[in-house]
Amino acid sequence: MPASPSSSAQAAREAVAHRLRDLRREAGLTVVQLAAACGWHYSKTSRIENALTGPSANDIRAWCHATHADDQAQDLVVQSISAESMYRQWRDQVRAGLRHIQESRVQAFRETESHRMYSAGLVPGLLQTEGYALAVLQIAASVHGLDVDDSAAAARARVERSRIVHEQGHRFVVVIEETVLHCQIADPDAMAAQLGYLLTAGALPAVSLGIIPMSARRTHWPEETFHVFDDRLVSVELVSAEVNVTQPSEITQYLETFDRLRAMAVYGADARALILRAIEALA
Repeated sequence: MPASPSSSAQAAREAVAHRLRDLRREAGLTVVQLAAACGWHYSKTSRIENALTGPSANDIRAWCHATHADDQAQDLVVQSISAESMYRQWRDQVRAGLRHIQESRVQAFRETESHRMYSAGLVPGLLQTEGYALAVLQIAASVHGLDVDDSAAAARARVERSRIVHEQGHRFVVVIEETVLHCQIADPDAMAAQLGYLLTAGALPAVSLGIIPMSARRTHWPEETFHVFDDRLVSVELVSAEVNVTQPSEITQYLETFDRLRAMAVYGADARALILRAIEALA
């Protein structure tokens, strides 16, 4: 099981915090003395050392200067920036609008040859119809309390982005849980259109669509939705944030997890039968 992405992000923050703490101790300074040398309250030192507050670049430089470790400042600044960027808060992202999020990711999709996607709750974005995408994004707008709801424009942008499944040079391996087919995200007409499109998309040359039946003997539990871009990046969707995993060892864990999930799925005629059963259930 891969480490929780939230745990991975916190661990990265803690690694910086612990190194700063070690520098203070090696310099023979107390928390109060370090704070005085840096010109801030001692409580800030404590928060940084306990990974409760992320240090700024200037904080790290001041800390390293006070502990006579100026030569380590730049590496720690880079490490800290990397740790903080593992989290991309949804609220920060949606300030520019839901459409902006869809359009901002086009390049990442185009630069990826091998796409692996797993979802336990929703049809993945690249296989969504406009009606289904609209329902999903309207929920997102409501959850995040957006002042301006641009979900309709975002849905169109999402569908436009998904045209990549028809372009050469890309391979898409998609695994979803059967429950995705029965989750009533949209109205019956939109759901029927979405399920019908899955029948079409699953037959595309570049797409491998696997569905894990509810009756399957589990060899791995359902996971958070995640998307693997080649072997260089894993994007994981949490309630509060999107976490980007770039550590090679963690990416390997996600690839191994994906293989286990994929092995439980059915394909071809068996997958189509599950989709048809879900369509019939809408009637």
